[in-house]
Amino acid sequence: MRKMLLIIPAIVLLSGGATFALSSKKAPEAVRAVGAPKSCVTISQIRSTKVVDNDIIDFHMVGGKTFRNKLPQSCPGLKFEDRFSYRTSLNQLCSVDIVRVLHDQGGRLYEGAGCGLGTFQMVETVSAD
Repeated sequence: MRKMLLIIPAIVLLSGGATFALSSKKAPEAVRAVGAPKSCVTISQIRSTKVVDNDIIDFHMVGGKTFRNKLPQSCPGLKFEDRFSYRTSLNQLCSVDIVRVLHDQGGRLYEGAGCGLGTFQMVETVSAD
């Protein structure tokens, strides 16, 4: 009987933690597609990037446009690390290119999982009206 009393509070604590973790996850911003997807974007036009999830990266471009890249497969650790690298010999980043998750180990960055890109779909934010 005594063991059962110790197990029940532990279960309550664990389930409460799981509920908190699920409820604190912020939903991605609502967007809608604009035009046809593109195979490539020009690297010099990329102003910044935002990792939305393990399979979505937003590329914010010079001039205010945003291109969303939905990776064909989930990329392990991408959202957690929130950073990636890429290499290309062209001045464009294309759907055939690979991004690599960057991990921080003792202040040094190293490349982790390699993940293929999808097409680049221009998106705009949907207002909450």
